[in-house]
Amino acid sequence: MHEMAVTQSVLNIALEEGKKAGAKRITAIKIRMGAYSDVVPAVLREYFAVAAAGTMAEGAELVLTRIPVTMLCRSCGWQGTVDKLHIQCAACGGTDLKLLTGREFYVESLEAE
Repeated sequence: MHEMAVTQSVLNIALEEGKKAGAKRITAIKIRMGAYSDVVPAVLREYFAVAAAGTMAEGAELVLTRIPVTMLCRSCGWQGTVDKLHIQCAACGGTDLKLLTGREFYVESLEAE
């Protein structure tokens, strides 16, 4: 699963930034993730608990905030959120859409002591 690689990347970022800040312990990692990011939150949390064991991030809370799927309709210019299961323009019903948000995945911030 790619979640393990993603988890290791999150941990590496947290440890590097925590070290730069002179932290003794990382208590929370805030992550922004798009609805289409293909990362399963429960699996990310499970892998993180294992990967962070014995590091300054052990026991840190993962705070996940979802970014909705937003699209631009190339037919009429409408922009807005769409349901992942019913992807069409809310204004004209068209399906010639450009994805604007929803694929993001990044560490937004850390909380540390």
